[in-house]
Amino acid sequence: MEAPEWDPLKNDTLPPTLTPAVPPYVKLGLTIVYTVFYSLLFVFIYVQLWLVLHYRHKRFSYQTVFLFLCLFWASLRTVLFSFYFKDFVTANSLSPFIFWLLYCFPVCLQFFTLTLMNLYFTQVIFKAKSKYSPELLKYRLPLYLASLFISLLFLLVNLTCAVLVRTQNSERKIIVSVRVAINDTLFVLCAVSLSICLYKISKMSLANIYLESKGSSVCQVTSIGVTVILLYTSRACYNLFILSFSQTKKVNSFDYDWYNISDQANLKCQLGDAGYIVFGVILFIWELLPTSLVVYFFRVRNPTKDLVS
Repeated sequence: MEAPEWDPLKNDTLPPTLTPAVPPYVKLGLTIVYTVFYSLLFVFIYVQLWLVLHYRHKRFSYQTVFLFLCLFWASLRTVLFSFYFKDFVTANSLSPFIFWLLYCFPVCLQFFTLTLMNLYFTQVIFKAKSKYSPELLKYRLPLYLASLFISLLFLLVNLTCAVLVRTQNSERKIIVSVRVAINDTLFVLCAVSLSICLYKISKMSLANIYLESKGSSVCQVTSIGVTVILLYTSRACYNLFILSFSQTKKVNSFDYDWYNISDQANLKCQLGDAGYIVFGVILFIWELLPTSLVVYFFRVRNPTKDLVS
């Protein structure tokens, strides 16, 4: 006897659970693996923040802001998966705000890091050109304000959609469509902007000198930046494709829900035991990998070793 197909428009009382997809022992093993990965990243970032104090680096800088954002992201993902050790029902019956915080806000944090990367590499360009074009420095404040506005817009869209989905059951699909369209379009635009910055940096010898003074290089910046761009853009383009294609044909998507955790609710029912595994793989590729690359780039370096090298 086949299980009834999950209908997102008729099942709004409780969020979908990941548990039925796999046997308990498989779920437990995968949950342990996922939790360990996020916990290790959390510990690594925590150590980096202590090293900022140890080496007496600036306490408020691009580096510390990046690390704090990634630390918050890793902590939320760790808490989310830790719920599945004992009681998956608890993880799916939280209050609306806590549920949004654990399931949706990590994606907002990733967008904030992408926006901040644009600001950081734009500053690299400005510092490299400031010697010959000091007038560029006057554009820093407008860039800061524009980045803040875009980040707040992204956050507001997610919060608004979360509230509307809870109160407007009949318009749920439209709300989700609007959220996906706005969020992933912003992801693509920020990725394009970052790629332009990286291209300009690769053509500037002074930028390489500045990056080397920070313990990095143009080659490292380009490789990490391009990888992050490809990962975020592929996820956004996939979501936009699913959004447009699903209007005319039923498809299996991994991120067509307001939870924004890289998987659609009915994925578990349609893929069976493989669903939870696919869920973890997608989180690793589209979330853990780019975040780890950002943390690696902004890791705290020993100033003594940098001077020697």
